Formats: sequence, structure tokens, C-alpha cells
Amino acid sequence: MYIHLGGEKIIRSSELVAIFDISIEKSSKISKQYVNHAQQQKHVEMIGEEEAKSIVVTQNTVYYSPISSTTLKKRANQFVANA
Repeated sequence: MYIHLGGEKIIRSSELVAIFDISIEKSSKISKQYVNHAQQQKHVEMIGEEEAKSIVVTQNTVYYSPISSTTLKKRANQFVANA
């Protein structure tokens, strides 16, 4: 199954590790360090030109998505329920 992250970006649901609200960058030092490390390794991708509302972590990449974390979690849960 696949999850649409916004724009033209779609990932396999099996690649999904976590979905976070964008506010986690400000409230969690560990999350900020993780994203900074991913940026240094060039494993961060901005989706679209809209302001990011969520951070999606996959096995290989960190995505900044313009879709809210609540909506993305609902999409991910639909696939889990149907599996």
C-alpha cells in the first residue's frame, strides 16, 4: 500500500517509521538533532512549496509535508486496518 504525503510524493506504507507534527522540532532537542543529522547526510526532502505541517520519517528519508500529521496518520491507519 502507499501513502500520499502531498504534492507528487507517495511512499510505500512499509517504509513509514513515524509521523510528527512540525512543532516537534521546537519542543524536542533529540528530534531536532535527528533532523539536523539527516540534513547533513542529504536525506531530507521538502514536499511542495507550501509551509510544512508535519515531518514524516521513513527508513531512508525525512520528509517535510504540507499535510497535517493528523491527516497523514489517518491515511496510514487506513492501510493498517485494511491489511
